[in-house]
Amino acid sequence: MEYKLTFQDYHKALIKNKLMGLKCRSCGTVTCPPQMSCSNCSDFDLEVVELSGKGKITTYTTVFVAAEGRESEAPYIIVLVELEEGPWIMGNLYDMDPIRASLDMIGKPVTLGARIFPGDKYSDGPAARPVFRFAE
Repeated sequence: MEYKLTFQDYHKALIKNKLMGLKCRSCGTVTCPPQMSCSNCSDFDLEVVELSGKGKITTYTTVFVAAEGRESEAPYIIVLVELEEGPWIMGNLYDMDPIRASLDMIGKPVTLGARIFPGDKYSDGPAARPVFRFAE
C-alpha cells in the first residue's frame, strides 16, 4: 500500500501556498493533512485534491512557552480551522498580536498561507506548515 499524497508532496505544495488533501471516492469525505485511508470510512480509494485554504476558526490557544529551540517565537497563536471542504487543521495565526487574542476570534473567516519553520531538536529539520490570516 502506498500513500496517494506523501507528506513530502504535501509540504512542497504548502511552500507554494497550496493546500492539498485527499477526497474519498466512496463517501466523499475530504481528509487533510494526508493519511493512508479515509478519516470517515477507512477506504483506501482516495484522490488528491487541492483545497481552497478558506475556513473559520473553531478554537485557538496562545503559546507563551515554546518548544525547546523555538523560544524566540513565543508568544504565538495556534488556531484550529474548519476548512470549507470539511476537514479541521491546525496552524499559526500570524496577523494578530497574541496578547490581543480573544474569544471574538471564534467563527472568524481565515485564509491559508504557509511558512517555513526552523527545525528544533525534536524534528528532522525545517518544514512548511500551514499558517492563517484573517480573510479580508
